[in-house]
Amino acid sequence: MPSPSIDIIVPVWNSPFQARACLSAILTHSPGVRLIIVDNGSDRQTQLVLEEFSEPLGENCLFISSDRNLGLVPAINMGLSRSDGDCAVIVRPHVTVSEGWLEGLVEAADAGLASPLFSGPGAPFPPPLARGCSRMETFDVSFSTLALRTELYMLLGGFDEKLDGGQWCLHDYVSRAASKGYRTSVTSASTVVCAVAPVLGSDARRRELVQASRNRCIERWGEGRHYGVYFGRGVAAEGLADAIETILTGARRGHRFTLVLHAGQAAQFRCLGWDSLHTSIRLRVLSRLMPQRALRRVCDDYPEMIRVSDAAGSGFGEGAALLPFGDLARDLDFPDNAHYGRSSHA
Repeated sequence: MPSPSIDIIVPVWNSPFQARACLSAILTHSPGVRLIIVDNGSDRQTQLVLEEFSEPLGENCLFISSDRNLGLVPAINMGLSRSDGDCAVIVRPHVTVSEGWLEGLVEAADAGLASPLFSGPGAPFPPPLARGCSRMETFDVSFSTLALRTELYMLLGGFDEKLDGGQWCLHDYVSRAASKGYRTSVTSASTVVCAVAPVLGSDARRRELVQASRNRCIERWGEGRHYGVYFGRGVAAEGLADAIETILTGARRGHRFTLVLHAGQAAQFRCLGWDSLHTSIRLRVLSRLMPQRALRRVCDDYPEMIRVSDAAGSGFGEGAALLPFGDLARDLDFPDNAHYGRSSHA
């Protein structure tokens, strides 16, 4: 089969030395790609750097320029609107790529969206991968580097420009993708290094935007919650496939899960691969000697956690407010989002 065609979108605002290092690394370690450089109202020094890189590349580079800074999300959307490859990869200028970074990332994006693992002083907080696992579904990605199938962009349109250029804008897009059956993954087959990204605007204005974005996203999709699920000592993992599917669906909708297991159950979960389904699903193994004390410790560690009981309603201690597992699926339902389709800027 032919290799997928790949566009790498680099939105740039000033920081010419970072931009030069980023573009040099991309050209060195990404043969066969087309580069889409979006100059987002940069100063003249940065413009000269971008022109230096784009002009010799001819048809292998598309240079887009704005007279003013439109914001990160509009700049990314501008690049996406001109992408015609099978896969588009967003790389911000504070990121440096290295040998082999692209192949594993594009492969992971075949399901929808994909993130590499980040390192360096400006690295986003990485979602933890299970031991021995190179790829997991996740709800947490970053604009620092993000790959997405063009097919997905054609279906959903661009990122919501009324949201912040970070967590809430991305949570919205991941939720939109999940609602259409696409998956978001993080892969250790791709690693990149992040310097500290330049920041635009005042702290107060950024906090205001983040809060407004959070409110808008919660109104659209509901608020992510943390559930602790206890199955009971005598429950075998083989009979929990439907329960795990419910939990995985919830993780794809932005909820977190701590699965509280006895040692034997945890071993069964790992054999079935249920410890590596999603970065928002974590196993917590109870002590063999004092399981009830360990269970109370779980509750103390996560006071905000909604406790989900086994069918007998046991496990979390007397007086604990419990959500029966049979009610969990109803508790995880999406709000009605039928009205929310393609973005107007797509």
